[in-house]
Amino acid sequence: MTTSDKSLHFIAAGFGSGWLPKAPGTWGSLAALIPAWLMMEQWGIESLFIATGVVTLLGCWVCYYVLPSLSSDDPGWIVIDEWAGQWLATALIGTFTTLAFPTVLISSFILFRLFDVLKPWPISWLERIGPKWWSIIADDIGAGLIGGLLGVLLLPTLVGLL
Repeated sequence: MTTSDKSLHFIAAGFGSGWLPKAPGTWGSLAALIPAWLMMEQWGIESLFIATGVVTLLGCWVCYYVLPSLSSDDPGWIVIDEWAGQWLATALIGTFTTLAFPTVLISSFILFRLFDVLKPWPISWLERIGPKWWSIIADDIGAGLIGGLLGVLLLPTLVGLL
């Protein structure tokens, strides 16, 4: 494996977070919260929307090059897609609610992982459309969008009841 191949695998693995033992998607989502928090603190929540777009494009590009050399169409260690979906859910909840910052991070993590793991329709459909380098990313963007929107609609009421 060349240095370039190793770099692409490292990025696909969510900058190494997908290589942690057991539940790589969960580790990838947790790892993504650290730079999300830093970006939000440094540049504001809007930066997370921009970063989501950048990491989505980066993830598509990396998967396009990495997947042909692998025996699996969607290996668990590829978690750059979790980063994109997690950031989208966090950005939506952080922008459209007045929840405290830790609540935004925790709730976006729970909602994103819930939809990413369960994959209800249309997320399950997104996982099956288009080339594999796209569908790997698309289902997580869908999970982030649905988890984020559900958080925007329900969390303020739920937090108010506590």
